[in-house]
Amino acid sequence: MITYALDSNIISYILRDDEMVVKRYRQEASYGSGLIIPPIVCYEIRRGLLLRNSFNRLYVFEKLCQEIEIGVFDISVWLKAAEIFAYLQKRGRPVSDKDSDADIFIAAYCLINDYTLVTDNSSHFERIDGLKYDNWKQRV
Repeated sequence: MITYALDSNIISYILRDDEMVVKRYRQEASYGSGLIIPPIVCYEIRRGLLLRNSFNRLYVFEKLCQEIEIGVFDISVWLKAAEIFAYLQKRGRPVSDKDSDADIFIAAYCLINDYTLVTDNSSHFERIDGLKYDNWKQRV
């Protein structure tokens, strides 16, 4: 069974009730696929909603967090993230300019746990060897 780790942009699409992403989310939930929110994604979503005083969406997000497990980082994720960062920096190929550490932690979390990352920012993650990812915003 596949476990999908949802990136911040996918959570944002769900909160905005994006038809394509919500349909796929419900489909995967009905199939019994694993769904998880990496802890740093929880942080990214909450900080953004609190910053914008978007309390209605924050309420929807909190309800979503009752349906989907929020993951936990252990030391193996921190160590893997450091390896990814160093590997990419030495090659002059950082993940992304904005929030690169967050993306590296998300990737490390997925690699350590053998999760498939669901993101609409594939370009942020394509340089990371072994990372499985999917984009629920693209039509198949």
